[in-house]
Amino acid sequence: MDDEPRLTREHLVRLGLALPIPLALAASRAPGALATLEATPACGVPEDPTLAQTEGPFFTPRSPRRRSLVTPSLKGTRLLLTGRVLTTRCRPIPNALLDFWQADANGVYDNSGFRLRGHQRTDALGRYRLETIVPALYPGRTRHIHVKAQAPGRPVLTTQLYFPNVARNRSDRIFDPALLVRGLKRGQERWTARFDFVLEV
Repeated sequence: MDDEPRLTREHLVRLGLALPIPLALAASRAPGALATLEATPACGVPEDPTLAQTEGPFFTPRSPRRRSLVTPSLKGTRLLLTGRVLTTRCRPIPNALLDFWQADANGVYDNSGFRLRGHQRTDALGRYRLETIVPALYPGRTRHIHVKAQAPGRPVLTTQLYFPNVARNRSDRIFDPALLVRGLKRGQERWTARFDFVLEV
């Protein structure tokens, strides 16, 4: 006889852990579903859209689709960036496009290939997960990651993400504190942070 308690939906409801059935099914069936973020975004209603910023001179179209930009020979401090893409009403946007590109640990962009470049789609709950490195400073700029974000069938938002407590932030000509990553933790193996993109949808 099996004496272990069965995790039925009734038990989960009592524990306050159950999701509505359609949402739970969508999350469990989504390819590459990300389980590192809670199911319900914590944000106010309405939310201000994420600020747009300049694309800069180093964007390359048609980057490969991948969640990890890290390769075995890549130098630099590892960074795990997670978050969601949301509407201004705080609703997740499934299948949103996110295209990332950045400088390497020496402050250099790969303009002949796709090193530290890649795009991905959000899952059924609007979540993304990016494995990369912490970008280096280079003349005139603070640490930053470039991003293009687009809800299906809607205009593209081009912006940049920044890191807190970087001295160069104060002198960077386009730095904006509204674009700082949140919850940055500097671990021995890697840094972790999150950022939720809010699109005008």
